[in-house]
Amino acid sequence: MKRPFLRALALPALLACAAAHADPVDVLFVGNSYTFGRVNPVMGYNAANVTDLTAPMAAANATGSNSFEPHPWGGVPGIFKQFTTQAGLDYRVSLSTRNAASLRGHFLNSNPANWDLRGNIGSQAWDKVVLQEQSDESLPKQPGLASNPAYFTAYTNLIENYLHQGNALSYRERDLIGGTNAACAAITGATAGTCGTLRSIEANPNARADTEVYLYQTWARPNLVNAPFTTITDPVTGQVSFTTTPAPSFYGSLGAMTDDLRTAYAAAAAAAGADGTGGVKAVAPVGDAFMRAIAMGVAAPNHYAPNGLLDLWWDDGTHASKYGSYLSALTLFGTLTGLDPASLGGGEIAARDLGIAQRDAELLQRVASLQLGFGLAAEVPEPAGLALLLTAGAAALGAGRRRRRTAPSAP
Repeated sequence: MKRPFLRALALPALLACAAAHADPVDVLFVGNSYTFGRVNPVMGYNAANVTDLTAPMAAANATGSNSFEPHPWGGVPGIFKQFTTQAGLDYRVSLSTRNAASLRGHFLNSNPANWDLRGNIGSQAWDKVVLQEQSDESLPKQPGLASNPAYFTAYTNLIENYLHQGNALSYRERDLIGGTNAACAAITGATAGTCGTLRSIEANPNARADTEVYLYQTWARPNLVNAPFTTITDPVTGQVSFTTTPAPSFYGSLGAMTDDLRTAYAAAAAAAGADGTGGVKAVAPVGDAFMRAIAMGVAAPNHYAPNGLLDLWWDDGTHASKYGSYLSALTLFGTLTGLDPASLGGGEIAARDLGIAQRDAELLQRVASLQLGFGLAAEVPEPAGLALLLTAGAAALGAGRRRRRTAPSAP
C-alpha cells in the first residue's frame, strides 16, 4: 500500500526541488466587482500582497467610482494569492478591475474617468491572464437584460490576440460583428454609427505567445430568477436595502442561467482559438461550482431563504458572499495551478481570515475539487505546488513509523 504512494511522490518531489529556483509566475486578473469582491472582508483581503493596478488611477480620477469601494483591492485575487503561498507556489498577483466593467470596456477604455485599463493589460509580459466578463454581457439577448454576447465573443478574442500577438490594429466593430453597420447594429443593439466608428489600438510591446489566457465563468444571479423583491444600494455607504417590489425575472431557475453562461464561455473560448493566435487555455467553471455546491447540499438553493445552509450570494442577489468568493478563488486556483483545492485542508489561512469555519472551508474545497475532476487518479499539478503536500506526506509517514516502533505487538 505504501510503496505505490512513495513512487507517486518521487518524481514530483524531484520536480518540486527544481521548480523552487524557477522565476515567479506573473498573473493578472481582469474583471469587475465579481473579481475585486465588492464588499469586505473580501474586497480588501490580502491587498498588501496583490498589486491593484487601478488604485493609482482611482486616486488620480475617481469619476464613476463608488466611495464605499476604497482601493487598494485584494478580492478574489487576494484569496487566490494566499492559496498559492500556502501551496508553496511563487505567484505575483495583479488585478485590473473596475465596477461593472465589461471586457469591451477594458479594451476600449470606455469608462468615465478614462482609466487606461488596456494599458494595464499591456503593462508587462504576463504568464497567466484571467478574463472575467460583466455578469450578464455573455447571456443571450432578452428585452430588459443588459446582455451582448457578440461583444463578449469579439472582445475576448481581441484581448487574447493583444496578449499573444500584440499587433497594432485599426478596425470597425462591423468588421467583427455582422459585416455591415446595419447588421452589426441589429446584433448588438448599438447604433450604426458606433458599429462604423474606426478604432485604433496601439501595439502591445509586452505580448507573449506563451501567455496562458483563462476565462472566469461567472455565476447565475438570484436577482434575475424570480426574486421576491428589488434592492436599493445606498450611494454613500453601499448598504443594500430591500423594497416590496418583485424584481423582473429573466430565468426560471439558477440552473438555466448557468447553462447559458457555460455555453457562452465555451463558445467565446472556441472562437478565440479559431484564428490560430493561441486561444484560451481553459475556462474556470466558477458558475458550475456554485451549482455543484447547491446540488451537494453545501449551499442554499434559495438565496432568499438559505435555511442554515451556506449562502453563496451577498445581500443584493448578484455579488458573491465571502463563501461564494472563497469558492470562486478555489476554482480559479485549481484551474490555473493544476493543484487540487482540497489539498489546502481545514487549516487554510484565507478561510480563517475571512471568518469561514473550518468545516465550511473543507466543504467548499471539496466542491471545487470535484468540479475540477480531481481525485486519487488526478494528474500531477504544478511541481512547486507539491511542496506542501510532500512535507505533509513525509510528516505523516514519519509519525506512522514512530507509532509502529512504540506500539505493542499484536497478539
